[in-house]
Amino acid sequence: MIAIIKYNGGNVNSVQNALNRLNVKSIVTDDFELIQKADKVIFPGVGEASSTMNLLKEKGLDLLIPSLQQPVLGICLGMQLMCKDNEEGNTTGLGIFDIKVRKFPAKNIVPHMGWNTISNYQSSLFCNVEDKSDVYFVHSYYCELSENTTSVCDYILPFSASLQKDNFFAMQFHPEKSGKIGSELLNNFLKL
Repeated sequence: MIAIIKYNGGNVNSVQNALNRLNVKSIVTDDFELIQKADKVIFPGVGEASSTMNLLKEKGLDLLIPSLQQPVLGICLGMQLMCKDNEEGNTTGLGIFDIKVRKFPAKNIVPHMGWNTISNYQSSLFCNVEDKSDVYFVHSYYCELSENTTSVCDYILPFSASLQKDNFFAMQFHPEKSGKIGSELLNNFLKL
C-alpha cells in the first residue's frame, strides 16, 4: 500500500492521479498506523512553509515523518520541509536533510515555473532516465547543494533538484506533472 500524507497541502490529488495512471492503489491519510504500515509513503506539498509546518505539528506529523523506516518521497514543498531550515517564514523544518532552503535572488523571474533540465544523477530513482531530462518545476525557494544532492538544476544558480538520505528521497520538481520522465521516476520509487 502507498500512503500519501494528508495535511491540507496542495497537489495531493494530482499525485494520487499519477499513481492511478500507473495502476497503483494509494490512500490519502493522516492516520499514523496506516502511514507506518504503508510500503511506501509520499509527502507532497504546494503552499507556504511556515503555515504548512504548523499544520504538520497540529497533527503530530512533524514527529512521525522523520521516524518512518520505509521509503519516503517528498515532493516540492514536501522536500523543502524535510530540510533543516527554510527562509520562507523563517521556518524550522523536519531536519531530515541538514540543508538550508533559500529564496531565489530576484535577478530573474521568480517563481521558477515550467520545464527545466536536471543532470548529475546520483540515485537509483534515475534508473532508465536519460541524463539532462526536462521536468516540471514551480517554486520560489531552493535547496542548497549538499552531500545529499542526487540531481542538479540550474536556474539563476545551481541547486538540488533532488535529495536522498537513507530511506528518504525528495524531488523539488513535480514528477506527477513531468510526463513520461515523471512516471519513470515514480515507478522507480515504487520499486524500491
